[in-house]
Amino acid sequence: QDPDHPYYHMGFRVALPIDAEKRPPMAPNPVQDAGRGGREPDRGRTEDRAPPPPRAWRGWWNREPPPPPPPDQQDGRHPPRGKARSDGEGTLRGNRSEGRFAEDNKLLAGASPGQTVGLLLNTPKACDGYTLFAPKHGTMTYLINNEGQVVHQWTKSRYEPGQTVHLLENGHLLRCCFTHARGFTRGGEGGRLEEYDWDDNLLWEFDYATDRHVLHHDIAVLPSGNILALAVERKTMEECVAAGFDRRMLRDSELYPDYVIEIAPERPKGGKIVWEWHVWDHLVQDNAPQKLNYGVVVDHPERVDVNCNGRPSPAFWNHMNSIAHNAKLDQIMLSVRGCNELWVIDHSTTTAEATGHSGGRGGKGGDLLYRWGNPAAYGRGGERDRQFFQQHDARWIPGGSPGAGNIMVFNNGLGRGYSSVEVIVPPADADGGYPMPGGAAYGPSAPAWRYTSANRTDFYSSEISGAQRLPNGNTLVCAGVLGTFFEVTPQGETVWKYVNPVVRGGVLAEGEQPGVDDRGHYLNAVFKVRRYLRHYPGLAGRNLTPTGPIELPPSMKGKTNLDGVNTTPGRRPKGPERGDGKGSEEQGILRSLGYL
Repeated sequence: QDPDHPYYHMGFRVALPIDAEKRPPMAPNPVQDAGRGGREPDRGRTEDRAPPPPRAWRGWWNREPPPPPPPDQQDGRHPPRGKARSDGEGTLRGNRSEGRFAEDNKLLAGASPGQTVGLLLNTPKACDGYTLFAPKHGTMTYLINNEGQVVHQWTKSRYEPGQTVHLLENGHLLRCCFTHARGFTRGGEGGRLEEYDWDDNLLWEFDYATDRHVLHHDIAVLPSGNILALAVERKTMEECVAAGFDRRMLRDSELYPDYVIEIAPERPKGGKIVWEWHVWDHLVQDNAPQKLNYGVVVDHPERVDVNCNGRPSPAFWNHMNSIAHNAKLDQIMLSVRGCNELWVIDHSTTTAEATGHSGGRGGKGGDLLYRWGNPAAYGRGGERDRQFFQQHDARWIPGGSPGAGNIMVFNNGLGRGYSSVEVIVPPADADGGYPMPGGAAYGPSAPAWRYTSANRTDFYSSEISGAQRLPNGNTLVCAGVLGTFFEVTPQGETVWKYVNPVVRGGVLAEGEQPGVDDRGHYLNAVFKVRRYLRHYPGLAGRNLTPTGPIELPPSMKGKTNLDGVNTTPGRRPKGPERGDGKGSEEQGILRSLGYL
């Protein structure tokens, strides 16, 4: 409960001081520039780079300087961003911005003066359907149409989301809940699952939170009705050292490695764990030959280097934040924020095979089938080869949408100052394998499609967030920190936009602004959203009559006592300073994650 603890606000769970809502509001913090010069290296030109040097001991201080910009970034031959060209999926490429970039998360202006929350834009190019979201600082879940009108809501849960909500094909709501139990992961906490029918009756509940393990972040529903869920387990310092971790590289006295469980629900309460996979079973280390998991890291890309983060590790080591299942391949995709990677593992194994290195359709047991985003994590690249920056929401594009079978990821950009949504084409063969060139990193060398804002620092959501490829080829984006959802065409045109009006304590009126928490994150934050088409089975026969917008009318502006109210007045960071950048919102996040 110490506000100065680096994990105090991890997961956007704000511990309010007494009478915080009654304190005078602070002015919203303007976007400020951080004094960082230089250009972003072109991630798509890895073929011009020399092979990585032999792997040295990976102390966090052993970092490669960024490379100079390639010639094609210096001579201005790229078209401006927002004027996309197609290369396969259609790569959005443009001029790199000069000089400094904005460090603060940025909320774009409304479509007209005074328009701040609710629907800001809706055009005929938008994909027609219903958007499901759960405000992070509320206990309700909303389903809205493209006009920003509520067509259904669930209000009976007593818990804030922890973090995802799903509309099932039977019309039921499956909701991850944040129980506040023990504050285990210090970010993305959960601990409980709930299922409600269309009429908001609780049909099932499952609790999984002790002082040894806890659910967190995300789930995936299997065709069988079973549920895959992310969890962490507690490991002591002694266990970590025995497994080959260097004591000096552990920031805390313990570690919380991730694992995956498959739950067979037992209604109305409880469930049976019928399958599990633990990252702890698939480690490799080259620190100490006399300890467990010893091996040559570069020779084992299928295992997880204990130093894969490239820096002293916080307790929440892997920090997985999304899970997805490919029914055709029976594979699981994990977004591993701590390593700046996505991983693919085999779900066709037995639990026993998942602990080892053989078995299953892929023949590798529980070892990684594929990984992408940061080759330095397995010794086959350096900092210049890194593609992901604290990413979220990695998943296969579903059938029926352009690019089906490819992978879409929200690349937050923490550390580079802007966000992007990216599609990669994995090097999968007909059998679901992922061939890897000898001694090289997994392909591809660059995303096949990328969205950024025309002025790239106008789109920056440093944490949470997600994206969904829609059947008409558009992409629905959730800038989670900003509570803003928008839809873009393949060419980068914004055709729909909505700002969540729900903040801690109530609902804003049109013309009011959400406040911020201690790190400058908006209090209307949303973890991620999903759009369901009109013909989705879960909506068949349902009453979807619009009941009005969520936000209050403009006549209530200034009367809600919520306009711009911050949770911790007086503790707002002052923003980045020119030079060393001390005090910036982003510096604080990087420090809490172990980068600084």
